[in-house]
Amino acid sequence: MLRIILLIFAITNLIAAPSIRAEAWTLPPPDIDIFGQIRTTHASSAETLLDIARQYDIGQIEILLANPNVDRWLPEDGAKVILPTRYIIPHAERKDLVLNLPEMRIYYFPEPKKGEKPIVITHPVGIGRMDWITPLGISRIVEKKKDPTWIPPKSIQMDRIANGEQPYPSIVPPGPTNPLGRHAMRLGIGSGSYLIHGTIKPFGVGMRVSAGCVRMYPEDIEALFDKVPVGTQIQIVNQPIKLGWLLDSLFIELHPPLEEDEGKYTNYKQIVIAAINDFLELKSSKKNIPVDFEIDQEALKQALIEKSGMPVLISRSHSQTQLHTQNNN
Repeated sequence: MLRIILLIFAITNLIAAPSIRAEAWTLPPPDIDIFGQIRTTHASSAETLLDIARQYDIGQIEILLANPNVDRWLPEDGAKVILPTRYIIPHAERKDLVLNLPEMRIYYFPEPKKGEKPIVITHPVGIGRMDWITPLGISRIVEKKKDPTWIPPKSIQMDRIANGEQPYPSIVPPGPTNPLGRHAMRLGIGSGSYLIHGTIKPFGVGMRVSAGCVRMYPEDIEALFDKVPVGTQIQIVNQPIKLGWLLDSLFIELHPPLEEDEGKYTNYKQIVIAAINDFLELKSSKKNIPVDFEIDQEALKQALIEKSGMPVLISRSHSQTQLHTQNNN
């Protein structure tokens, strides 16, 4: 009976997928790790791939990984564009905010009101450059400001001068030239020097472009700003390899590791195999593993080649293989 209920949930969640700018999804049960749906659209010659990314709440790197054969700036009129809007939930407590740096995506798990189903909200973000990394760890939102004033740190001013750019004014008032946009939420980590904020350069969302802060599309931070109270916890994690269950099927989602971690991933295949083995050994995984479970080596090989940032099915069972064979005869 439980299996039937979970199957109904999975199908319902896919059918009920929101349209443009998917914002809120029903949170799956604890033993299901995937939500959302991969969709497609078609480009017009009047828009770039990045225009499409913003329209569907996708980051720049995300949409490029999902569409390696589509020109970023001049997509062919009518070109098929994959929208990578299906996700494996990061391996973290499903509570408040979770930010996965390699994925450049933030997840929000609001406390459900009485009588309401729990939901998950996710948005793309921009994060700190290699020389100004966004710190890992657990922190909290300690302050929220609308139309914030910005005092540029000395490090940013020196960097602009070194690059031959005009330094910012010593105080940047609210307005259309303020890099923080119209909304900012301060984190307690790093003595309060890190913010989640909007931006006046939305094409940088989904890239490593900031001085350590977390950038969001203006419309995303505006929506999140009203939902997230001061005191909300945030878990900042580093998970380029994500694994998750959908019933008894195992999926993997691979993202390029952060630049500063590339030395740790020289033998990427072995690290992925070790991650799969560790995941299967988790107590929470034991009940999902069918008796005739096995890894689909071809599917895993292709996932390793593509690193598409989208969940890929990498398991099969003998019964599933037999059913597939019968259907093809």
